[in-house]
Amino acid sequence: MPDTPQATHRAAPQTPESSPPVPTPTASQPSPPPRPPAGRTAPGAPPSRTPAGPRGRDPFFDNAKYLTIVLVACGHAWEPLTYGSRAVHAVYLAVYAFHMPAFAMISGYFSRSFDMAPGRLKRLVTGVVVPYLVFETAYTLFYRWAQDDPGYPLSLLDPWYVMWFLVALFIWRLTTPLWLMLRHPLPVALGLAMLAACSPDLGGDLSIQRVLGFLPYFVLGLTLRPSHFERLRTRRARLLALPVAATVLAAAYWAAPSFDAGWLYHRGSVTGQGAPAWAGLLSTPALFLLAVVLTACFLAWVPRRHRWFTTLGAGTMYGYLLHGFLIKSSRFWGWYDHPWLHTPAGELAVTALAVGMITALCAAPVRAVFRYVVEPRMNWAFVPRPAATGPDRDRPEKPAVPDPSRAPR
Repeated sequence: MPDTPQATHRAAPQTPESSPPVPTPTASQPSPPPRPPAGRTAPGAPPSRTPAGPRGRDPFFDNAKYLTIVLVACGHAWEPLTYGSRAVHAVYLAVYAFHMPAFAMISGYFSRSFDMAPGRLKRLVTGVVVPYLVFETAYTLFYRWAQDDPGYPLSLLDPWYVMWFLVALFIWRLTTPLWLMLRHPLPVALGLAMLAACSPDLGGDLSIQRVLGFLPYFVLGLTLRPSHFERLRTRRARLLALPVAATVLAAAYWAAPSFDAGWLYHRGSVTGQGAPAWAGLLSTPALFLLAVVLTACFLAWVPRRHRWFTTLGAGTMYGYLLHGFLIKSSRFWGWYDHPWLHTPAGELAVTALAVGMITALCAAPVRAVFRYVVEPRMNWAFVPRPAATGPDRDRPEKPAVPDPSRAPR
């Protein structure tokens, strides 16, 4: 999921030193209530917000993005282990049921203020289109070299491996103003996903099956508000998440021998899974509800405060784009051929290596090296806009939908 600017929470204004002195209480003026002890909140006072991190970033969302990209890396690393371990297959199915939907939903939440303003279109080009062109080409050249196949075609209309998400994000962002205009956007998006699941002849250009299959999660993110996430940041939500997650894991373990993970990829229609086309009308909303419930359980346990990995949440795009080279290298050169990796200890070692790999790829040194292709400025490619004051000015970001708090982009 690409990193996007987060909401900035304005701090309460401080009383200047030149402020008038506070009046002394008199008989006609009741004394103010005593201050509560340090670390406590006065009775009836609203709960304090989680302090924002550097540059006004919300630690909760940075933590969520980092933990989600960790699940993405682990899922890719676990795949070769699923064929010989029922337990790994069960965890793999449970993670794949929600980790990309969570990515799409968070991306939608931070796209709520997207419009066709020049500044936002520029960021869409530099932050999505340019990385797609660079890494789609790089992955193609990597495949030609690793597989000794110099004739392997480069097709910008057929995203390779992880690159489908950037195509989807580009299409979703461009259509955001349309979704915000609709009175009930989520049912419309879900209807399109259902039709895609029933359409075996839709084609594979631009990964259109995945674009439509994960579209409802992005649109759901567009409709969410900060209050929805506040409801998950409670002890009750965390406790409810435990039995739900345990039940899903148990069900995944039971279904692992017969359930095909292809149902969760949204790569094609349900006919590719051996089901009749009409089954997509049932499987799509069922998988959507499952993903939303699991995403809520996941977010309930995301830390709200700054942790050692919080700053890594700003580098999830780097980890997402770069980790595919290592994952594919493990397949091309048979890293999983060692029998020990298919033991419980080996499976834990693979998991630890996947976490360490994605953590390193999201770190500041890697971001400094690859910033010129992942987040290029490219001021030379755009016409400079004068600082106008009229209606054509690219105004500061504000929510595209009215909201009591300042909505992130």
